Amino acid sequence: MPIQLKDLGRGFSQPARCSQSVFRHALAALSLPASIQVLDAADTLQGMQPPHGAHPAAAALLLALLDQDCKLWLSPGFTHGDAAAWLRFHTGCTVVSDAAQADFAWVAAASELPSLSSFAQGSAEYPDQSSTCIVQVDGLQAPAPAPAWTLNGPGVKGSAALQVDGLGSEFLAQWRASQMHFPCGVDFLFTHGQAFVGLPRSTHIQG
Repeated sequence: MPIQLKDLGRGFSQPARCSQSVFRHALAALSLPASIQVLDAADTLQGMQPPHGAHPAAAALLLALLDQDCKLWLSPGFTHGDAAAWLRFHTGCTVVSDAAQADFAWVAAASELPSLSSFAQGSAEYPDQSSTCIVQVDGLQAPAPAPAWTLNGPGVKGSAALQVDGLGSEFLAQWRASQMHFPCGVDFLFTHGQAFVGLPRSTHIQG
């Protein structure tokens, strides 16, 4: 049965102000890798009703980042629920079935993350024409105890330890391989509950 508009959850209670707040947090996350951002449940997230299975932080990021010119790919965990209808209604985005066509991807769980080569990588002339992936993970911790990732690169003072639960050695190998083609590549925002952390393509990972 098709989802009715009356059954869709609410978006931001104050769209302009909340979007600006989330956008600032997203910029901070991507400019300061390993800096965990936490959205305020009593302010920015108040009244928002995310789709089934959505982390509040992930839903808020997509509300703030998507518009009618954006193409979104959803992982299998979201394809049969209300996520697509919720985002189309609140942002006007287009949902696509091919990850390579997407400006943004929303991955319901780390286990559903496809090969990084599946996503748009941009080009040397237009590196911005690549995908940004929002991945819901089992946990985030920074600073983190061993074993954890050690991050280096722009925005990281010296080095920083980050633990992203659910992503294993296969992701790490793909990440390192993709950096051979920098400035092309994919940027990530990992979410857990109300928190998220950024992993821009310029960040080097040891782990």
